[in-house]
Amino acid sequence: MDLALAEAAGAAGHDDVPVGAVVVAPDGRVLGRGRNERERLGDPTAHAEIVALRAAAAHGAGWRLPGCTLVVTLEPCAMCAGAMIAARVARCVFGAWDDKAGACGSVWDLPRDPRSPHRVEVVGGVAEDVCARLLRDFFAGRR
Repeated sequence: MDLALAEAAGAAGHDDVPVGAVVVAPDGRVLGRGRNERERLGDPTAHAEIVALRAAAAHGAGWRLPGCTLVVTLEPCAMCAGAMIAARVARCVFGAWDDKAGACGSVWDLPRDPRSPHRVEVVGGVAEDVCARLLRDFFAGRR
């Protein structure tokens, strides 16, 4: 989670919501890192999770990431949860819950939906206070 938090801090540097993510291989190697880059790139799909999954695939892992863990500072949205499922990620570990757009247990629960072609183990609330504070501080500065 510390690596994901470091990525999140970098996102705030270019006015993106501070969310960071890393993809970790079963042996503990970091395959991909990402941070929100929607503002910087002008790309609505440039969420931290998508950036990290793309980096992992480009790292040579391919589009399938079985056994891998996606660690992210904020509960993934529906798009990112769908990408995790498509990539066959084994587990998602996230920090802060997202009661507005979370798709891993808050609003929806796509990774554990029995209709899903692949189920992802979900562990939420890891370093929740630190992750949530980063977001609160970012949005407080905007008000």
